[in-house]
Amino acid sequence: MSTSTQPSLLDNVRTSLPRFKMAENSIPKEAAYQIINDELMSDGNPRLNLASFVTTWMEPECDKLMMASINKNYVDMDEYPVTTELQNRCVNIIAHLFNAPLEESESAVGVGTVGSSEAIMLAGLAFKRKWQNKRRAEGKPIDNPNIVTGANVQVCWEKFARYFEVELKEVKLREGYYVMDPEKAVEMVDENTICVAAILGSTLNGEFEDVKRVNDLLVEKNKETGWDTPIHVDAASGGFIAPFLYPELEWDFRLPLVKSINVSGHKYGLVYAGIGWVIWRNKEDLPEELIFHINYLGGDQPTFTLNFSKGSSQVIAQYYQLIRLGFEGYRNVMENCRENMIVLKEGLEKTERFNIVSKDEGVPLVAFSLRDNNRHDEFEISDLLRRFGWIVPAYTMPPDAQHVTVLRVVIREDFSRTLAERLVNDIQKVLHELDTLPSKLSSNVKAADEKYGKPAETRALESKKSDLEKTREITTIWRKFVTARKQKMNVVC
Repeated sequence: MSTSTQPSLLDNVRTSLPRFKMAENSIPKEAAYQIINDELMSDGNPRLNLASFVTTWMEPECDKLMMASINKNYVDMDEYPVTTELQNRCVNIIAHLFNAPLEESESAVGVGTVGSSEAIMLAGLAFKRKWQNKRRAEGKPIDNPNIVTGANVQVCWEKFARYFEVELKEVKLREGYYVMDPEKAVEMVDENTICVAAILGSTLNGEFEDVKRVNDLLVEKNKETGWDTPIHVDAASGGFIAPFLYPELEWDFRLPLVKSINVSGHKYGLVYAGIGWVIWRNKEDLPEELIFHINYLGGDQPTFTLNFSKGSSQVIAQYYQLIRLGFEGYRNVMENCRENMIVLKEGLEKTERFNIVSKDEGVPLVAFSLRDNNRHDEFEISDLLRRFGWIVPAYTMPPDAQHVTVLRVVIREDFSRTLAERLVNDIQKVLHELDTLPSKLSSNVKAADEKYGKPAETRALESKKSDLEKTREITTIWRKFVTARKQKMNVVC
């Protein structure tokens, strides 16, 4: 009987493959799938990832459309004209949603991006170029442009400032006020300010900044100084919320100084990660010299993006959601998110252990901090919640509120009332367990020393230990204590 030398599927899965170099030989497709699938099992559950604003569920019909178009390159406009047309429809639908001042037959000015980060880069470049052109015409220097914004901005603004050499002038926060102060922001505006960036839905606590107040103050300052400083609204999170939940709120193109708005389709636009939008008020707000024209893919194709090739699936998915849900559907989704946010908020308040930092009006999320964090802090709660599968971030606020630590739960479409109630229940379990554990490491060790006492020579020797040695020793003791406690309580991790 002959013995085959061909490796079996099991052999390939059991064999350790090089991770940072390409293997010499091929493996069966089934083995490759199994290896990667097994590794991905260690990832968190996207639906329990309450740190993310990004959509984690779409209807099966939309999934089919996305898979059918996954091999279409978005940039090949001449080859895929219908996909291009769908993108243009999305731009116009969103522009009308944001009350762009368009005539009946006028097309909106905007573009699809890979997310709000790229959208902000494009909007920032447009502001910088317009400012430079105006300064050159006036014979003035163009070497010190700046943007005024709050210290609560998302990191993409810092990236833009560093990559494109623009100073970021940040309005500091303060305890109890975690968004940009309009008065302080306008005070910081000078002749080199290319725009004031207001956030509709702060990443930190979901709060909407007062864009109308910024607009009104800036109108007055522009009159006094002769400047024409504009506003950009970073509506990454709130752009698909405010029109449906707060239609009377003036934050968009109804305000004359708002010249551009970005929004994330992959957040409350209800599309999987990889789609954002930037809309300009009119053509004059996007300098023509920033638009490139190419013809080597067939026909003249204008393009204004930071990248080139990308998939078409997310654009098609966005169009699906816009026509599938309509205004009524989006409003229903947002109202449901807000209701589940209230359920979670009220559940946390009933524990009488937390202060709610978020606002009822804004992005549907709950940001909260411990009323008393002397014994245990928010980071410990975040760590222990992972045992139950929850990913709930803990973080400190930016300057000058960095002494404030909060936990944040983002309410997405797929976060149900049942999950909200379960999360509150698990948080209560974590609080109960923390109550049975010693307090933070440093205070616990200090208390132990005071309780049991030690000879002066011993204390003197210990005082010479490095901080690292002390930390390692304390951590080892703590781990042993927690492990023993878990075994005693029969806790399943």
